[in-house]
Amino acid sequence: MSITHLLILLVVVVLIFGTKKLRNIGSDLGGAVRDFKKGLDGDEATKSSDPNERLRADPPAGNTQNQSQHETEQK
Repeated sequence: MSITHLLILLVVVVLIFGTKKLRNIGSDLGGAVRDFKKGLDGDEATKSSDPNERLRADPPAGNTQNQSQHETEQK
């Protein structure tokens, strides 16, 4: 593709989407790339962080059934 083909393509894209929409798409794409890079860096940071800092898991499913039975008995 030559430069004239690229310029024609750019003009067609601007006419279809408009400059405001392209600006929003560009900022959203930039934010997504930035968050992705933070996520990659965050994986390494969590490995070297304090071992006491962990995510808490949901309680076991059996425990929630006992609670719901207990609540129905109280009613």
